[in-house]
Order: sequence, then C-alpha cells, then structure tokens
Amino acid sequence: MAADDGDPTKFAAIYDSSSPSHPLLSKPSTSALDSPRRSDPESDPTQFLQISYNFGPRTFKDIPFLLLFDLLVLSTFGFGIFSVFHRNSDYGSSSSFTYDFTSSSCVKNSTFTKISDGYSWASSSVMYGMVSSSDSVFEKNLIWTLVVTLILSVPFCFSVLLLLKHYTKQIVYACLPLFVIFPIFFNVYWFVACTLSPSCSDALPLAYRILVLVFIFLIIGIIVWIIVANWHRVELTIQIISVASDALSKNLKLFVVLPLLTLGLVVYYAPIVVFLVFARFNGKFVPRELDGHYFCEWKEDSWVPAYYALAILTMLWSLAVMVEMQVYVISGAIAQWYFSKEDSVPKKCIRSSLSMLLLVSILTSKVSLAWLRFGVCSDARNAFGQSFGTICVSGLLICIVRVVRAIVDNAREENPQGIVNLVLRCCANALLGALDYLNKFTINFAAITGEAYCTSAKMTYELLRRNLLSAVFVETVSTRILTGIVFVLSAAYAVATWAVLRGVSNLGIDSYLVAILAWLLLIVVLAFFVHVLDDVIDTIYVCYAIDRDKGDVCKQEVHEVYVHLPISRSTRSSLIPNALNA
Repeated sequence: MAADDGDPTKFAAIYDSSSPSHPLLSKPSTSALDSPRRSDPESDPTQFLQISYNFGPRTFKDIPFLLLFDLLVLSTFGFGIFSVFHRNSDYGSSSSFTYDFTSSSCVKNSTFTKISDGYSWASSSVMYGMVSSSDSVFEKNLIWTLVVTLILSVPFCFSVLLLLKHYTKQIVYACLPLFVIFPIFFNVYWFVACTLSPSCSDALPLAYRILVLVFIFLIIGIIVWIIVANWHRVELTIQIISVASDALSKNLKLFVVLPLLTLGLVVYYAPIVVFLVFARFNGKFVPRELDGHYFCEWKEDSWVPAYYALAILTMLWSLAVMVEMQVYVISGAIAQWYFSKEDSVPKKCIRSSLSMLLLVSILTSKVSLAWLRFGVCSDARNAFGQSFGTICVSGLLICIVRVVRAIVDNAREENPQGIVNLVLRCCANALLGALDYLNKFTINFAAITGEAYCTSAKMTYELLRRNLLSAVFVETVSTRILTGIVFVLSAAYAVATWAVLRGVSNLGIDSYLVAILAWLLLIVVLAFFVHVLDDVIDTIYVCYAIDRDKGDVCKQEVHEVYVHLPISRSTRSSLIPNALNA
C-alpha cells in the first residue's frame, strides 16, 4: 500500500465527510493514519506485536468452557439414555387404570381390551387414506417442486458467485431498480387479483385492501430512501463484494464443509429430540380427587422438568456453537488464502470432507477429533480441537444475548409501561450491545491466530483502534445489496415456478402456495450464501487490518479496495486535534 506524504494539518479536511472536495471514498493519507501510533509508543505494550496467521501447531484454549460444554452434552445424553430404559410403558393408557379404594392407589384394569383401539386405529387409517388421496395431487406437485428447487439451488448459488466475481457492477446496477419494481408489481398484482376474486373481496373489504396497499407502498418508499441515501457508497460496496466473491471462489471447499456441519448438527439433535420424547414416559398414574370423585392422572417424575431445561439449554448452546464454528472455519480458510504468498491454498486444506457426516454428530468425541485430522482441512480440525473451547465461549455469549433479548422483547410486549421496566430494558440493551460489540470480530481473529477468546477480543480491539478501523462494522450496504439481490433472484424463480405449474398441472389457486414455498426455500439457501459472503468480508477486513499493522501487503487487490473504507468515528475526533497541532 503506497504511502502518501502530505501536510498533517490537512488531516481534518481529509476525513471531514461534509467537505465537498474530499468525498467519503477518498484514499486516506498514510502519514496521518500512522500519526497516533508514533505519538505515544509506550501507551500500549502490545501494539508492536507481529500478528499473522498461525500456520503452526496450536495449544488448547479456554479449557474450562470446553469441559463445561462436554459436561452438559454428556449429561444430556446420559439422562436421555436413562429415560429410554426407565420409561413407563403404560403412558397414554389412562383409561386402563382405575382407582382402588382398598389400596388408595391406581391399579391397572385387567379386563381392559385393545379391540376398541384396534377399530379406532383402522377407522382413522381409512379416513387418513381418504384425505390423503384427495390431496395427493397437491402433495405430489409440492414435493417435486421443493426437491427440484433444492437441487437447482446448488448450481444457482455457484452461478451467483461467479456472476458476483466477474460482473459485480452489472449485477448490482441491474438489480437495484428491481428492488423497487418487483415489490410494486406484486403489490399491485395482489390488489387487482383480490378485487376481481369474489371470495377474496368478500373476506377482505375494499377499505382494508387499500390500507394494506398503502402500507406496502410506504415500505417501498423506505427502500427507495435507503437506496438514495447510500448511493454514494454503492461503488465501494461493489468492489468489496467483488473481492469477497473472488476470495470465496478460491475456497469452494467451504460449500462442502459448511452444509455438512449443519447436517451434523441435525444428526446431533436427533437423539436429543428422541430423549425428550421418552422423558415424558417417565412417571406413573396417581389418584386425584375432584368433587368427591377419584380418577387416575399421569404424573411425570420430578427430574423430568429439570432434564427438559438441561436438554433445551444444551441444544441452544450447541446451535450457537455450530454457528460460531462455521464462522471460525470460514475465517481460517479465507485467512490462509489471504496470507499465502502464492495464489493458492495449502494442500493439506484441500481434502475430502465427506467423513464430516459421520464425525460431527458427536462434537467433542475424541474419536471424532482423531478422524478429523485425516478427513478435513486444518481449519475444521482446529475448530473441533484446540480452539473448540474458544468457540464454546463465543457460542455461550451469543446464546445468552439471544435468550436475554427474547425475554426483554417479550416483557416489553406484555407490560410496556413503567419507569422500572424502561430502566431495566435500557440496561439490558446496553449490556447486549456491549456483548455484540465484543464478539464482532473475535472469532475471526481467534481463527487466524489461535488465541483464547478474551485475548482475541482485546487484541482485535487494539488492532483495529491502532489502525483507525471500526470495531463495530465493515460495510453494512453490502449486506443490504446482497439481500436485495437474493430477493430479486428468488422472486424471479418463484414467478417462473408458478408459470410452469400453471402450464403442466391443474392445481389452480394452490399453484400460488407451491410457488411461495419454493420461493421461501430458495431464499433460505441463498440467505446462507449471503451469510457466508458476509463472514468472508469480515475476515478480509481483519486480515487487511493485520497487514496495515505490519506495514505489509499480502493481497494488493484487497488493499486497493479496503483503503477507501472510512476511519472509525470514535478515533476521528481524538486524532484531528493531534494532526492540527503536529
């Protein structure tokens, strides 16, 4: 990255976003950027540490949280297995128990027969067959449409990636008008279709239809305002998306490892769900008195509610751990690409990931860790090995933030009044915001260096602060534009699906429902793609900060783009007086 020697007194003008002669995307002066680092070299003893990707062996970090997660998982599976073998086979047979006045307890009726249940089962099966036969056409078309959509989503994602890599500017500028045209079209279409349909017009009066129409047009107006307000940042956003797409195209193995991690989470969840079902079978029938009459009622064992809480907590933490593990794997792979002097990825990282399907079902199993050393790249091996405790810490914080935020939102809906509730909500939001701020780039940094969570959080903050970069966000417009592109492409696919269904089937109005479900499925897949691309952008941002900190340039094309990012607002005000006094 070339250094521009300039007058330090121009520092305030360079970073004044209101100055017409210096736009937001102007290249900052390196001498001005380096001035705070030279002003007080002893203020931070870690500012001269050489931070880079740790290609060597790493040590285990955050072991207490790793052991705590292991304890929760083993307890969940241990008590779950106990619930399976300790279940009461009489669960659900309350009619076979009667109250015995002699023993003052519930006893099983020996004359109970299951003939009536057999007839009931047979009749319900016949009725189900009649219902399913009447809906067989709809179900068949729905299943085939979703299967075809899921299959086509794979080449669809790769096509979008290649288009964003080579034709980013054309794709963005072609989709920007469609961000407005498509919602207007769908809004007018449903209004006209509902007005012409007698059943719809009777169910939804004209006044309500107009109200919904105007409300959607207001939302479209907000979208137009967002586009206009951020128009000056579109060019920078296009370059950032292009760089991130190029980096992701060099690491296509992520599209194998990440879905397998998600599939592994599903496999890992399956026995826990089974254990939760069998936990309900642990109990017995106890007598109850109501208005002088005794009857038998099922009562669960006292440990069952506690097991439900344990299992749900384990599932929530495991979900957060899996999300953070995906971020870790993405960050490790992209960082290896970034810091590799050659335009290639280390060979040991390009291996078959098929064994992941069998391994991730037990996240902390030593057998899994042994197989991972042979089956997947070093990023996933570190994620399941030495850095798994760090990922558990991050996942625990994310889980706490989500749960507390849900509780706060629920409390606000139930009781929005009161000064005490307002103060508690403000404190909770401040705490949650601080945790989000702390966790933003920590996992990205931990994947690069292999440091513990707290060390990574501190070093990330110091790294970005020293280089006048934001520790909160990189570029929010890129996420909005990618989301808009996903909406446009999935909406076009939904329209094409509806047209095909109208031509080859006789679903009638049900074709709209099938097309909407196909649209939702494709949006989920493409949203996952956008999530991966966002993590790539964040990782490149941290790698660029490490380069600036060392005065090195590992990827020239990245520096040519990221150098245009605005400096952190929190440091701008403190640096302007120093530049003026220099």
